[in-house]
Amino acid sequence: MRIQPARIARFLGVRLLSSAIVLLGVLVVVFALIQLVPGDPVRLALGTRYTPEAYEALRAASGLDRPLWEQFFGYLGSAVTGDLGVSFRNGQPVTTTLLERLPATVSLAVVGLLIALVIAIPAGIWSALREGRVSDLVVRLTSQFGVSIPDFWLGMLLISLFSVTLGWLPASGYAPLTEDPARWLRQVTLPGLTVGLVAGAIMTRYIRAAVIDVASSGYVRTAVSKGLSPRVVTFRHIVRGALVPVLTIAGIQLATILGGVVVVEVVFAWPGLGRLVYEAVAARDYPLIQGAVLLVAVMFIVVNLVVDALYAVADPRIRVS
Repeated sequence: MRIQPARIARFLGVRLLSSAIVLLGVLVVVFALIQLVPGDPVRLALGTRYTPEAYEALRAASGLDRPLWEQFFGYLGSAVTGDLGVSFRNGQPVTTTLLERLPATVSLAVVGLLIALVIAIPAGIWSALREGRVSDLVVRLTSQFGVSIPDFWLGMLLISLFSVTLGWLPASGYAPLTEDPARWLRQVTLPGLTVGLVAGAIMTRYIRAAVIDVASSGYVRTAVSKGLSPRVVTFRHIVRGALVPVLTIAGIQLATILGGVVVVEVVFAWPGLGRLVYEAVAARDYPLIQGAVLLVAVMFIVVNLVVDALYAVADPRIRVS
């Protein structure tokens, strides 16, 4: 049955409405939690420049002298128009600061996900098709080790080996891809490997489970009974049937990497969103923290929407209901 455009529009409308509700909930929770954090952000932002007059002026300019409900609704109205306030630390618009850091995080996330897929897809399929054998055991043990290892420790090991001992790759630094692709590739390799190896270990386990589940299904047994070659059964039926779970875990990992590589970015001095949030929390920069959390939530929602849209492409049986 062909999907009707009206049904697609209705489906996307419902999803966008639910996404807006989620974003509103995120804003409420983050706003409430920030108010509970001890410390005075205005006093901290002024530092040695503190005077009672400057203190009151900055509080008034940032809206912190207004009631909490008025602060929240004022921030909500501004956020809808893309105005996320002004950073306490540098006085720049939060939106500008976030957009400056976003390309570094996106490039790291994409490289990490590609490395994870290159590792996880063949390893997961290989392990599933040899369930119970020695090769399966080796893959499962290796993936368990990758899941268990802390990413900051893995990053320091990679720096020690490839940067300090061998001198092949830089331990830190960042160059935009559009300005110097060769330098960007050298600098993104180690943090990308750190992210990709950990994510690849997680994805390998999910892909293995998905392939085993599909391989035991009825239509695969029917294909085998018809005398189809193992290659055809594997790639046309098993791998294709396991593609939807793979898309799900790939989307989850991409969203997780986009919003959760704080430690990796700090270890490699990578100027992305994770490091920015780390610095903002240390400085009690409320507008920057709120803006970063909102941006991460938006990226999570966008990734999930894209994955949902790809389901129908990967599996024609899936239809919008």
